[in-house]
Amino acid sequence: MLDIEVIEDPAAAEASLDPIRTRILLELAQPGSATQLAAKVGLTRQKVNYHLKALERHGLVELVEERRKGNVTERILQARAASYLISPAALASVAPDPHRFSDRFSAFWLLALASRMVQEMGRLIAGAAAAQQKLATFAIDGEVTFRTAADRAAFAEELGVAVTRLVDKYHDGGPGATEPGATAGTGRKHRLVVALHPSLKTPPTAPSTNPSAKEQDND
Repeated sequence: MLDIEVIEDPAAAEASLDPIRTRILLELAQPGSATQLAAKVGLTRQKVNYHLKALERHGLVELVEERRKGNVTERILQARAASYLISPAALASVAPDPHRFSDRFSAFWLLALASRMVQEMGRLIAGAAAAQQKLATFAIDGEVTFRTAADRAAFAEELGVAVTRLVDKYHDGGPGATEPGATAGTGRKHRLVVALHPSLKTPPTAPSTNPSAKEQDND
């Protein structure tokens, strides 16, 4: 089972968004039969089978084994992945295109880059899984608090300079790549995306309505 599978097929995306099928995918993190699922999701076995056939048809669940019980063959299925992510490729005609934006301070460009990353990573993960190889990636996730907008702008400028320096240092452009007509190096290209955006605000905690709590506060 994959940790995450990226869904690119529009029909598979539609099938996965059905609330009942989403619940079935969740339950099938562990192998199960239609009979077992029916008891968990509160549907008849026939209705569960209907949804399972749709999920199996779109490659979201797969057959693990078949068990013979008298004259009946019980099919045991499992979700192909623990989690699913719908790729913007499922909406190819209206998916954001990074080439439409060029402003590095544009939130829309950041979303377009994130969209492209989901598409590319989905295909890379699928290819690595098929080849039974590990995929070399690296990511940093953190938070920084800026006192002023000027500090934020200065940070962005310094970060851009530092990243550009590293790219210039390690980029394999091949011998004389800067010369007219020169060919690029033979190394494997890697995509580099650096992003900075405000963190979501945490909703304030509602004041307690417990009378006893108020009395204690007044003591």
